[in-house]
Amino acid sequence: MASALPTTQAPLKDEYGGDEINALVLDAGSYSIRAGFAGEDTPKSVMPSYYGLTTKGERLFGENAVHLPRGDMEIKNPYDTEGVVEDWETASRLWEYSITSRLTGARQTSPSKNGLNDGATKDGDGDVPMEEDLEKMEDDERDRPLEEYPLLMSEPGWNTPKARERTIEIAMESWGVPAFFLAKNGQLAAYGNGKATALVVDVGHQNTSVTAIWEGMVLRKSMMHSPLAGSFLNDQIRMMFAGMQPPVPLTPHYMVKSKAPVDAGVPSAATYMKYADPPKESYRRLEEDRVLTSFKESVVQAWSGPGRLDSNLEAGKLSPPRPFEMPDGWNQVFGIERYRVAEGYFDTKSAYTDAQHAAPKSDDSIPSLVHRALNNCDVDTRAALLANVILTGAGSLIEKLPERLQGDLQVMYPNPRVRVLANPSSVERKYGAWIGGSVLASLGTFHQMWISREEYKEYGPSLVEKRCK
Repeated sequence: MASALPTTQAPLKDEYGGDEINALVLDAGSYSIRAGFAGEDTPKSVMPSYYGLTTKGERLFGENAVHLPRGDMEIKNPYDTEGVVEDWETASRLWEYSITSRLTGARQTSPSKNGLNDGATKDGDGDVPMEEDLEKMEDDERDRPLEEYPLLMSEPGWNTPKARERTIEIAMESWGVPAFFLAKNGQLAAYGNGKATALVVDVGHQNTSVTAIWEGMVLRKSMMHSPLAGSFLNDQIRMMFAGMQPPVPLTPHYMVKSKAPVDAGVPSAATYMKYADPPKESYRRLEEDRVLTSFKESVVQAWSGPGRLDSNLEAGKLSPPRPFEMPDGWNQVFGIERYRVAEGYFDTKSAYTDAQHAAPKSDDSIPSLVHRALNNCDVDTRAALLANVILTGAGSLIEKLPERLQGDLQVMYPNPRVRVLANPSSVERKYGAWIGGSVLASLGTFHQMWISREEYKEYGPSLVEKRCK
């Protein structure tokens, strides 16, 4: 008989035991939702956490629906700025859609409602209306779209007990899963990198978090998070564009009908779309963020040092600039500006500010988060944690970010060995928490850790606080 996975041991990538479990892994974040089957390398379903809300109250989910320009749709997000669920009804429907649209199939329609059983009398072919109790039983079965699949979900380290209980209620009562488990993002990212002891730096969309993992267990006092993440970087780029002379025009793709090539810095020669019922401002901002994401991926770079950017301005100006073309054809080369937008991650005094965006707190920088997290850990554990600093999350894909973090931490901690581990594969770093969940949920030795449906019925949703630590 397989024993439970020891809490002091991280699962190995090649370890497997027991019967195969066709479990689902759901890694839901404030920017995107990743879902797939345990044991696979990458999530098969990746969709935005944003959704469209029409004036008629209809919710539209998925990449195609959200990015279709229409005048009767507002763009919403069920998460708050902390990355915690705010609108539970919409979040549960988003999560379910991310699984059923790509992985398991949607809920079945009851035979009593498919149009083939209309009429209350026996017809010539011998058909009779279904009995009410049988119909109710079948409806209940069809209202549980995941009753065949154990489900492992991720959560932020600062998730509230009330939110954790609500999550298992949705999984057990709305979806009918036979088993459930809830794990911290940082813990899963460590498992995905094959580490039992690590200091995980997760740069997401709304928050950057630092979590210490010691022999497979989350050190709760170490968990720190700040708003300096992907969304913050988008705002930095917007302020940088507005402050340049002349200001950089930010025109999203849906506004451009056609364009012609122009020289760098010259106004665009584009023809723009005209809409009888133009899309809402929230839609335009979402589409502008897609352009900013492209800019981050191709232009933005962290100053790798040595030292901070402000003390190396001349060296920064000598670095070769990089070109970028907007959707309407306007283009320009960006020199030292491409370093400055990411400098706020490490030196908050260098961050762009305006009337709407105050200067970030010095404690919110990534090196400060690491320092505060380590101060809350036992002195004897700090050397091992600094030797295994894992950098993960889509926001960590900024070029030279690992090198800059390595340099800053070495200055802060000159004696112990500092080693920042950043997976060279952008896919594995982007989906680090999901991959860790895929490894964990596929282990035969993990099956005793699941919260079964029977246990949930006996002890209620509060069981998640005791079992999923």
